[in-house]
Amino acid sequence: MKTLYKEQREIKTGKKIKQISGAEAVVKSLLAEGVELIFGYPGGAIMPVYDALLSGGSKLRHVLVRHEQGAIHAAQGYARAKRGTGVCLVTSGPGATNLVTGLADAKIDSTAVVCITGQVNSALLGSDAFQETDIIGLTLPVTKWSIQVTQAAEIMPAIAKAFYIAGSGRPGPVLIDITKDAQSGMCEDAYQPCRTIKNYYPKPSVDQKQLRSAAELLSAAERPLVLAGQGVHLSGAQRELLSLAEKGNLPVASTLLGLSCFPADHALYAGFLGMHGNYAPNLMTNACDVLLAVGMRFDDRVTGELSRYAKQARIIHIDIDASEFGKNVKPEIAMHADAREALAGLAQFVKRKPRTDWLNKMKELKKTEYEAVTEKEFFPAAGPVRMAEAIRMLDQLTAGKALLLTDVGQHQMSASRYYRFTQTDSYITSGGLGTMGFALPAAVGAQLACADRPVVAVTGDGGVQMNIQELATIFQENIPVKIMILNNNYLGMVRQWQELFFEKRYSSVEMVNPDFVKLAQAYGITALAVRDRDKLRKAMHTMLESPGPFLLEVVVEKEENIFPMIPPGCSVSEVRLS
Repeated sequence: MKTLYKEQREIKTGKKIKQISGAEAVVKSLLAEGVELIFGYPGGAIMPVYDALLSGGSKLRHVLVRHEQGAIHAAQGYARAKRGTGVCLVTSGPGATNLVTGLADAKIDSTAVVCITGQVNSALLGSDAFQETDIIGLTLPVTKWSIQVTQAAEIMPAIAKAFYIAGSGRPGPVLIDITKDAQSGMCEDAYQPCRTIKNYYPKPSVDQKQLRSAAELLSAAERPLVLAGQGVHLSGAQRELLSLAEKGNLPVASTLLGLSCFPADHALYAGFLGMHGNYAPNLMTNACDVLLAVGMRFDDRVTGELSRYAKQARIIHIDIDASEFGKNVKPEIAMHADAREALAGLAQFVKRKPRTDWLNKMKELKKTEYEAVTEKEFFPAAGPVRMAEAIRMLDQLTAGKALLLTDVGQHQMSASRYYRFTQTDSYITSGGLGTMGFALPAAVGAQLACADRPVVAVTGDGGVQMNIQELATIFQENIPVKIMILNNNYLGMVRQWQELFFEKRYSSVEMVNPDFVKLAQAYGITALAVRDRDKLRKAMHTMLESPGPFLLEVVVEKEENIFPMIPPGCSVSEVRLS
């Protein structure tokens, strides 16, 4: 039947349909989707595709990572920096299972990644063959969509569908598992991009009635507060958010993943929300009368004790994913819409109100935090360098315009608090999953996506060692990323919790670290270490001015704590300054 259908099409078009291998189909599909760069690691079950890269993939740049987790984190960094879809390519068995952490990270942080894994021959499926793993079963909970392909003819349609699903609606990771015989088999060279899928509606229309109701609520509010999440970035709604805030005179706070969607130096910027966020937005959350949440999911690090979260507020929630409505916080208006379209619509109808007392209250809370916390962090009387000093110095030397990537821990919270983002799309971190080892490989992808921007990976001595092998990738590809390790010789965030909530019973948190400078040099990367604050500026300037990759180790206070902090089990109103 397929042969007859093919012959009929050849007669109709007058052209003979070219036959190619499944491996060639993978390469041609990626090129058809506009892919320029892939991150991967070869192995037996994906070898036909790697062979096809030599001939048909000359327009595809392949970056050889040193671990498959590095591949997916690099693809994530690339996707988030480029606001597109990242691609990684690995083999079966352990190659595929090494992607799972990155898939989970990409799923919860809404990152569009297409992962292609090799698989054993279809005849061997279910036989416990060498390097066979049920990667579809393993990854179903942490992917937006996944499929196993066992025939060459299925490859092009599967890849087309994967790119459409990954990048549309709420973005997310997809996985295509391709058996080795499918890669070697023959199929038609007839790629067709996917534009629609039955019963999948990724972009809902804005409800005009809801839009007007929400605008009326905001216009009438005495104490409004806008909470901006990553959905603002993903929809490209930064200008619309700024326009709405300025027209309506609305203070704006940012979630961790929303950082850099609103200028940090703007008079209406309240600050960074959450467990280690700023004092003002946390207290304002439980004092506002109208709360507009845009592209965020009300996770526990933002809400604190849920039963005491914003009970006084009338809540408007805008999200492209309807499953987020009421999952944690029940909104009065649940607007199922693209953030950019919804914010643009609100800006048309919202009316300005002075709100002098409310905005003055925000200024007072900011001043309280500065005097109680920030000033002491920036200007310590003596002792070792503090993380805040290093971040402040980085901010000054880059004018708040670097593309910053962080790992997970105290350095992440310090960077989030003290780097003053003045350019949009400038912050990439692991939010929902909190993946240590994220920053270094993600910075590889981000730098390759943004060759014209300074990219700085800020990491800790614990996190950097989880994927430190990617220094070899940086060296081999000559990627000019800058790496700043804030080294306190501790798993700092765990140690802080043990100090505050476990009576200083420090259990397995002190780190005996390698010489990071010598380690970087062994990988052919220029490196420096600095301990004294009077040498910090010069060392950081040297790092930023270096034309190639550079590692700067900043030895910081060992038992530094990050405040403000919302203790576990407390409401956002109970945020501590010390």
